[in-house]
Amino acid sequence: MTNISPKKPSYVIGVDYGSDSVRALLVDAMNGRELGLSIFEYPRWKKGLYCDSSKNQFRQHPLDYIEGFESVVKDVVKQCPNAASHIKALSIDTTGSTPVAVDEKGTPLALKPEFSENPNAMFILWKDHTAIKEADEINNIAHTWGGTDYTRYCGGSYSSEWFWAKILHIIRQDDKIEKAAYAWVEHCDWLPAMLTGHQNPIKIKRSRCAAGHKAMWHSDWNGFPSPDFLEILDRRLVKVRKNMNDQTLTSDHEVGIISEEWATRLGINNSVIIGVGALDAHIGAVGAEITPHFLCKVIGTSTCDMLMAPAKDIKGKLIKGISGQVDGSIIPGMEGMEAGQSAFGDTYAWFKKLLMWPIENILTHSEFIDCNQKEKIKDELSTKIIAKLTEEAEKIPAAETHLIALDWLNGRRTPDVNLSLKAIISGLTLGTDAPRIFRALVESTAFGSKAIIDRFIAEGIQVTGVIALGGVAKKSPFIMQILANVLNMPIQVVRSDQACALGAAMYASVVAGIHLNILEAQKNMGKGFEKIYFPDKEKVQEYRMLYNKYNKLGSFIEKSEL
Repeated sequence: MTNISPKKPSYVIGVDYGSDSVRALLVDAMNGRELGLSIFEYPRWKKGLYCDSSKNQFRQHPLDYIEGFESVVKDVVKQCPNAASHIKALSIDTTGSTPVAVDEKGTPLALKPEFSENPNAMFILWKDHTAIKEADEINNIAHTWGGTDYTRYCGGSYSSEWFWAKILHIIRQDDKIEKAAYAWVEHCDWLPAMLTGHQNPIKIKRSRCAAGHKAMWHSDWNGFPSPDFLEILDRRLVKVRKNMNDQTLTSDHEVGIISEEWATRLGINNSVIIGVGALDAHIGAVGAEITPHFLCKVIGTSTCDMLMAPAKDIKGKLIKGISGQVDGSIIPGMEGMEAGQSAFGDTYAWFKKLLMWPIENILTHSEFIDCNQKEKIKDELSTKIIAKLTEEAEKIPAAETHLIALDWLNGRRTPDVNLSLKAIISGLTLGTDAPRIFRALVESTAFGSKAIIDRFIAEGIQVTGVIALGGVAKKSPFIMQILANVLNMPIQVVRSDQACALGAAMYASVVAGIHLNILEAQKNMGKGFEKIYFPDKEKVQEYRMLYNKYNKLGSFIEKSEL
């Protein structure tokens, strides 16, 4: 338990929605002291409901989000006696693009009885790749229709992970959803609207971060893509566009005051300010104390690589092959740039699942071991397999293996989005064992990271350092050292375990007026770094040679369309 200071404390809450869970962080805005943390795993998602990995379909029920929000916020308030009356503001970050169809009141269709079990009525998670065909169509028309190329600020290619492609896929697949949907809203916009009661879809305050990076919003064309362009794609998109406000806001603005209903449900005062939402990686970069020209890698199941620079340093450059460049998407006044890999931690999880197949499918059906022992063996192997692979892989010299892997198990996000690409492992022999394959997979994810940095540099954008946060960065020195060697750059690992939630709390402190701007909030609330990985000069040259082979293999596979 934490004792409250007698001097009128100023507390804020940052809420971070990830792929598997939501967490809330209660913070003293004056000094960054963390007063409470709560995590809630989505129950329906955990059961695998509404998803079909064979089709790359990943949907989440809004009740997982609502129940999770109420649980974690109430919990952090309870952890700190008397905190409720001192909470000034709350801000939220979410995954993205994770849109949902809503009715004229702003209610997600999945909350209506007739659509409660329809996956198409639920939030379409960022990693849902069911709209690859639609993304290809958007790109083709954007580049050939003769009008504005709306992909020019998202690297020249639109992704199936993003807003318009997902909507286009659903309205073509499901007539009932198309007819019932009054509008479509991003997760990070819907939650603040719900909390304040400002759910009219046309008036919802939309995040500059989400709109710019995922929905082709830009001030150059005064908002979202024109009805003329969308009509060429599908006339039904014009209705969607009609019910969207072209105004977007950066996260230092407020959506409004929390509603009486939600203040009562959460047990907090009814004067709490709710900030404009944003995407988790961008807010995580804020919590990680990102500075201009430092690449901030959020390393988890996938990666999001955030980079920002003053507008004068960009000077109108269009950066080819990245996931967008948006004014103020990370910090107001800075050009925010996004890249990333579709699979990082997911790569290792896939290999673990592959090796666990005999345990799951043979041992568990054995007649010679009792059920209790089966579960113990299964749990032990599941817990220790990556650690043992790491231990053995560390013993293998980089120059000894001839394995080269491509990190495209979930397609390639950047550079040059192509989610149809598949991974490959080259150089296998009868002497290849599991630790060698694991090491090759680790190296492949590092090579994918280097390809992103190389693209920024090739496009004239300076990268002077690397900041890392997320589960992999905190838990695997082996992976991080290989990453430092491949990048040939020191990597600073953020001290905070909850950089995304902390970044949201920083923005909450700004919307509450506790800090004048986000830079001041970072200075007062930041946690700094816990470790720096320096490149091993002897390994750098070895990895430069392997990286060249990685690029040659990737080029061959992409051209051959295997």
